[in-house]
Amino acid sequence: MKRNAYIAAALLFAGVTACNNEPAFTVQGEITDAADKMLYLEHTGLEGIIPLDSTELNESGSFSFSSARPEAPEFYRLRIENQIINFSIDSTETVEIHAGFKNLSTEYQIEGSENNTKIKELVLLQAELQKQVNQLAQSGLPIGIAQDSIQSLVNAYKDTVKRNYIFAGPNKPYAYFALFQQLNGYMIFDPLSNKEDVKCFAAVATSMNNMYPHADRSRNLYNMVIKGMKNTRTPQTQPLQIPADKIEETSIIDIPLRDVDGNLHHLTDLKGKVVLIDFTIYGTAESGARNLLLRELYNKYKGQGLEIYQISLDTDEHFWKTSADNLPWICVRDPQGPYSTYVRMYGVSQLPTSFLVNRSNELSLRIDANTDLDAEIKNLL
Repeated sequence: MKRNAYIAAALLFAGVTACNNEPAFTVQGEITDAADKMLYLEHTGLEGIIPLDSTELNESGSFSFSSARPEAPEFYRLRIENQIINFSIDSTETVEIHAGFKNLSTEYQIEGSENNTKIKELVLLQAELQKQVNQLAQSGLPIGIAQDSIQSLVNAYKDTVKRNYIFAGPNKPYAYFALFQQLNGYMIFDPLSNKEDVKCFAAVATSMNNMYPHADRSRNLYNMVIKGMKNTRTPQTQPLQIPADKIEETSIIDIPLRDVDGNLHHLTDLKGKVVLIDFTIYGTAESGARNLLLRELYNKYKGQGLEIYQISLDTDEHFWKTSADNLPWICVRDPQGPYSTYVRMYGVSQLPTSFLVNRSNELSLRIDANTDLDAEIKNLL
């Protein structure tokens, strides 16, 4: 009864009633090898996933859902357990979906619109990227080489998606879908701190704002672009003056920043340990895989005296707190972001950038793609 009441409330909220003669769309088809499983129709809204309807599949696997047509293009999904099929709706169309339960998310057939064909192409491209990144993360390669390889994969993916989907059809729902794809739980395109990615968001925002100026998604995308343009505006550079009290006798510039709980951590307090200083942005596609590589090193050497002092330059504080919450090392955030004083003090010109500090609190090594980080840490320990 509780589930039915929840679904009824969601239907009311979404204004979805096929029985009151409102214009509606239909999604129908069959999913084989899924007898007795629950199939859910859900709206992928700006505020999260909203359940709309459900049915228990029989031996034939046939289904049919109807829901109110959205005023502007919207996104929906079919879900069985943790497998989903994404699709878009922008009219009173009928979408036909045929699939088997085993590989529901990738091997489905969809008919009804070019948008949904393109969305499936993007899903398959993203799945292949995720597979390749996972293989690199588990390859045992030096972290610098693995990180560069992951970055190359992500850059190649972004170039392909920009050319064939975003700039090819910025007024299409599939271009909007492409902007919000994720890798390891992080957005592949960064709308807040990557200048080139902001251009992608701007192209889609302009088209959507022209066609659907009153739609929530149009306004939300426009606001993201304004914030991203503000964040990536090239600042007027001033000659860097390093305050004397920032330079310690230990030959390292102290970095006092706060963790997710508000506790202050001084870099110089870690004297006696080998420290990996890591300047990073969690809101990038390769960040998750990079942290997997760092976790392997941390687990291997923390008992011998290794500590990681990871400095987030994310502009979104809530996102940083969520991302850093389960990491086992010291995670702090510089609220000044990529243009912070500490970034300039350490000569950081790209992200991520890492350094090794020896037990005497002396800067030992700037890490690059050719660094055998495992060997360097072992040597300092």
